[in-house]
Amino acid sequence: MKVEDIESFFKDLQDRICAAIETTDGGATFHEDLWQHHSGGGGRTRLIQNGAVIEKGGVNFSSVKGEVHPRLRAQMNLSEDASPQFTATGVSIVMHPRNPHVPIIHMNVRYFELDNGTCWFGGGIDLTPHYVVEEDARAFHQALKAACEKHHPEFYPKFKTWADDYFFIQHRNETRGIGGIFFDYLKPDEPGNGQGLSKTELFEFVKEVGETFAPVYTALMRKYADRPFTEDQKQWQYLRRGRYVEFNLVWDRGTKFGLETNGRTESILMSLPPQANWEYNFIPEPGSAEAETLGWLRKGVAW
Repeated sequence: MKVEDIESFFKDLQDRICAAIETTDGGATFHEDLWQHHSGGGGRTRLIQNGAVIEKGGVNFSSVKGEVHPRLRAQMNLSEDASPQFTATGVSIVMHPRNPHVPIIHMNVRYFELDNGTCWFGGGIDLTPHYVVEEDARAFHQALKAACEKHHPEFYPKFKTWADDYFFIQHRNETRGIGGIFFDYLKPDEPGNGQGLSKTELFEFVKEVGETFAPVYTALMRKYADRPFTEDQKQWQYLRRGRYVEFNLVWDRGTKFGLETNGRTESILMSLPPQANWEYNFIPEPGSAEAETLGWLRKGVAW
């Protein structure tokens, strides 16, 4: 399997997800920016704005080549004699809906390869509802569990816990949303995160994760797009978007690394919402839907 085969799948996945979002939204289409990276390669940034359902959303494909940045070498614990040339390719998605009853969703699937043959997969999906609906949260996790279990029984429990730990806003002591799955360094034919699976088997798992996105999220779009909402609920959505911004700019490894290594700023910050608010020491009314949602934003919920 060549990196070109993986790139081809990711490009096709981007095309199909964009088509599914456009069809379900019905009010806007994606605008595409083609770009080149300063070290080699490039990508396709696609943005949808002011739609009937999606206020702002991005579906990005990239395939970047070059010399491994010193900061990344340290992060990956590469030895001094390790090959410095890399290829990194993947698809990254964030959707910010107009209606506060439709959740925010994020997905990333990626592949990294050094020119000495060392390689691994990473990625995940997580859901950030402005209002947590237990039924939807359980259905979301069951869909991810089913996708994981097709490939290894240890994947879901391990990657669910990893998501809880990763998508955690430490300075707020709350999770970003209801979690999902998160995984990294799935190296072929090695024990550990990849459970000894072959490169082909790990790629099939990553494909499964990617294919899960569109049916899961378009169902939520259709379910809640026309649900009435109040101005107070819209203001709550803006506050929850603020939490999303805090996580992405303060804690997210990918955002921080991209900005620190002179990545393409517009593509990196695609994940931010069109509008977010911060209100000093906002505390929702006890027993309210907002307070109930905050009660769910914790690690270890057995969805």
